[in-house]
Amino acid sequence: MAPLVLHVTGARPNFPKAAPVLEALAAYPVEQLLVHTGQHYDDKMSDIFFRQLGIPKPDVNLGVGSGAHGAQTAKVMEALEELFTERRPDLVVVYGDVNSTVAAALVASKMGITFAHVEAGLRSFDMSMPEEINRLVTDRLSDLLLTTSPDAVAHLGNEGTAPEKIHLVGNPMIDTLLKNEARFDAAAARADVGIEGDYVVATLHRPGNVDDPEDVKALVAAMHAVADQAQVVIPLHPRGRARLEQAGFLDHPGMRVIDPLGYIEFMGLVRGAAAVVTDSGGVQEETTILGVPCLTLRPNTERPVTITDGTNQLVTREVLAERVREVLATGPLQQWPTPPLWDGHAGERIAKILARAVGAAEPVRA
Repeated sequence: MAPLVLHVTGARPNFPKAAPVLEALAAYPVEQLLVHTGQHYDDKMSDIFFRQLGIPKPDVNLGVGSGAHGAQTAKVMEALEELFTERRPDLVVVYGDVNSTVAAALVASKMGITFAHVEAGLRSFDMSMPEEINRLVTDRLSDLLLTTSPDAVAHLGNEGTAPEKIHLVGNPMIDTLLKNEARFDAAAARADVGIEGDYVVATLHRPGNVDDPEDVKALVAAMHAVADQAQVVIPLHPRGRARLEQAGFLDHPGMRVIDPLGYIEFMGLVRGAAAVVTDSGGVQEETTILGVPCLTLRPNTERPVTITDGTNQLVTREVLAERVREVLATGPLQQWPTPPLWDGHAGERIAKILARAVGAAEPVRA
């Protein structure tokens, strides 16, 4: 019987990371089971990703839905424990830093199942971020730590992780981006939104920006100052939209709020942008490859390689408008650095390591 590799995904950022791993591992004599916990459960946040990226429909959808961190993590753990008991996977693969990630890590570890963490070693050193807690716990328990950048390798080494567990493999999300890059149609995205001239894309959802009323007020003022210079397009989930609307976010003719987009449509929008203002992690990586200036509205980032080898910079609300002014004056980038091994082959490197871990070292097809 072929060894069983069980992949756990749960939120929108996981899917472009898992897609190239699933595809590359299919060349080996292993059985794969794709589990979607349902942490993100509406169509634009999950199902459309499977359709657009050619990922097979999940074999199992746990449908846990949203909720407080503890409650959501507990629901995922309970459901995964039952599933792991039934299927007894030889290897569990987790992605990123969402609640589903740490839930799977805890269950696999307690049940003595080998597991691998794709995107291990990222650190913001900000314990107010739930994702940082998830990263630390997951990496401490992981048997295989698959990293996207040299700084992540260094963090794990500094934390005492055994060197043989750590593998620098590159960024599988960039595999997905490069594979689909020809489909990112900036002109079509511009037409769909109905905008002309320079525009800025914004993605904002972190608690440090949108939870506290005073922070929201300051964010609205900063974004209005951006909209004085260029149109701002921001996809917003309805839950986050209400709070910003109440704070007057839309009380500016240059602000354009749209519903969440599919992967292809969103990346087309990003490709045509003069700049991106974000507090998201993955967007910092995507803009780095596309050569779009990224202004990260956070005091820190777990992806500093996008600053040293990319197009990203950290900004505060106070200086955001000035940074946008500088970007608009400079115009589109003609050359920019990119991180090592972000070359479209991370999925293949990961698959080779996973296959070796379950005793299926040689692929059965090219």
